[in-house]
Amino acid sequence: MTSRRVNAVAPSATLRISEAAKKLKREGKAVVDMSVGEPDFPTPSFIIEAAYKAMKEGKVFYTPTKGIPELLEAISWKLKEENGLDFSADNIIVTPGAKYAIFEAIMCLIDEGDEVILLDPSWVTYEACILMAGGKVVWVPHTEDFKDAPVEEFITSKTKMIIFNSPSNPLGVVYPESFLKKLRDLAIDHDLLIMSDEIYEKIIFEGRHESIASLDGMLERTILINGLSKTYSMTGWRIGYAAARGDIIKAMARMQSHSVSHPTSFVQYAAVEAIKGDQSFIDDMVAEFKARRDILMEGLDKLGIRYAPPQGAFYVFMDVGEDSLDFCERFLKESYVATTPGAAFGKSYNTWVRVSYATSRENIREMLNRLDNFMG
Repeated sequence: MTSRRVNAVAPSATLRISEAAKKLKREGKAVVDMSVGEPDFPTPSFIIEAAYKAMKEGKVFYTPTKGIPELLEAISWKLKEENGLDFSADNIIVTPGAKYAIFEAIMCLIDEGDEVILLDPSWVTYEACILMAGGKVVWVPHTEDFKDAPVEEFITSKTKMIIFNSPSNPLGVVYPESFLKKLRDLAIDHDLLIMSDEIYEKIIFEGRHESIASLDGMLERTILINGLSKTYSMTGWRIGYAAARGDIIKAMARMQSHSVSHPTSFVQYAAVEAIKGDQSFIDDMVAEFKARRDILMEGLDKLGIRYAPPQGAFYVFMDVGEDSLDFCERFLKESYVATTPGAAFGKSYNTWVRVSYATSRENIREMLNRLDNFMG
């Protein structure tokens, strides 16, 4: 009775881990949750006050589908000032979370049989969206240092889009300029679109963020995805956006008008304040994430566990040397630590596990102690 679209997506293997962790917590077990991909910092108070002010002023009704003009202009300003990108308000759409921007763009651009290249491993939802759209996922494994991938070897006449995320979830890798330029050249030579997910752009410890849309010839070929969830600790507020050329944004707005209508009204007004307000708290947040990362890396080094070089975001992707789902289930059952199996992120890293350090230093140290005992 269900549609081909939903049947194309298998139930997440990670749900078993998540549900089991919640059950153990309800039973009073001291579960250390290293699986959650969201900052554990509170939303800055000035953003909360802006939402409250908007509600008090009666800004609780329908808004334009693409978002309120003030927010579109704020995003346009941000992209110009911070990223050197000349996207006007007409080239931007605000969505209920960056995830919906990704879903919407893929649904608007990918047809049956179109091939979309994903770097292996990649965030789980890219694949699901492509499959629901009727497209074919083409996985490209990374090089040994995780800073490159032989994308050129996997392009065919059916390739329509390349999707990548920098800093990467689950790798934490910040892709170098040389890789961005290679993708740019491939996109131009083969007439491809690039979806650049930049949600972690401000959580970087080494290297720097550069949007591929800033490279020559790429403004018209890039669908830039971003949002406020990670930088501003606004995961539950559900506010994201996409910037792209006009025909793509118009198509996304058409779909949005017949699905979610628009993002929540008062959240949009709070987002204006988030983007235009004091950004100094971000440095403190990034410094804390770096301190947590360093504790985790030092502990994994002592245990002799290999991992991808985490230069940004808040994840470590580590090789545990056995089936990742089996490992995660046993680690939770025996040591009460929740992690995410690498099998959820692609095809080539089934012995790898993602660990999120968006949790306290104490939890990270406790996880390392339990990991030492578990693997010992």
